[in-house]
Amino acid sequence: MVCALYAVLGALLLIKFSFDVARLRMLYRVSYGDGGFSELQTAIRIHGNAVEYIPAALILLLFMEMNGAETWMLHVCGLLLILGRLMHYYGLHQRLFRWRRSGMSATWCSLVLMVLANLWYMPWELVFSLH
Repeated sequence: MVCALYAVLGALLLIKFSFDVARLRMLYRVSYGDGGFSELQTAIRIHGNAVEYIPAALILLLFMEMNGAETWMLHVCGLLLILGRLMHYYGLHQRLFRWRRSGMSATWCSLVLMVLANLWYMPWELVFSLH
């Protein structure tokens, strides 16, 4: 399954971002919140943004695959998602707004494409059947 590849990549990103937060919490001895440390605040937002977008996108990607979308479409949407998250991470971490904006744009494009593909490939006869 193509979706499994992007689920693994998304999980690896979430693990990396989570470790970044944990490392900085230990470094600054902060157990809750950001303790006023901007580096920790940034790491928390990077992780939070990924948690907000990756799971919903993976569900959409899985449904696309289950509904019979073309393999190339799955890869386009999955790559856009992962690249978008990496660009967002880089932009937020390096304080480069252009990269952050481009990462969000790529993420949103992948989500919109997945929504449209799911609407296109949806087995409407099953959705509206009374059985």
